[in-house]
Amino acid sequence: MIHFELVTLSGTKFSQKVYEVQLPTTEGYIGIFENHMPLVTLADTGIIKIRHASNESDDMQQLIATNGGIVEVVDNTVRVLVDEADNEDEINETAVKKAHEEALEMRKNAKDQVSLDKAQAMIERTGVRLKVADLKRRKRR
Repeated sequence: MIHFELVTLSGTKFSQKVYEVQLPTTEGYIGIFENHMPLVTLADTGIIKIRHASNESDDMQQLIATNGGIVEVVDNTVRVLVDEADNEDEINETAVKKAHEEALEMRKNAKDQVSLDKAQAMIERTGVRLKVADLKRRKRR
């Protein structure tokens, strides 16, 4: 087992022993298991997947939407520091869809690079949250 900690600007979001953590990094997704080599890398916008036990199926994994940050792995502890993260149960799909549509409109109407970059970041953030909401809906079936 490894100890997984997810820390946001508002405090510790998750802290417990788990079997596996899959993390989005700038180089692609990585899986962290017990006795993983020490590592420091950048987390990317994406979905953190947590497997609590070795016999847990993929559709039972806990899902957390994140917008990137820093990952540190040392001595069977995985620490991820991010600005914000939303557990699958915290995502209001209707509100996120509206925010996503607004971000798409902002990108379409962007008059400068700063506005375009801000809109694109919002599109990526809301897109990940929509993906988590979709995966959660599929789990219920």
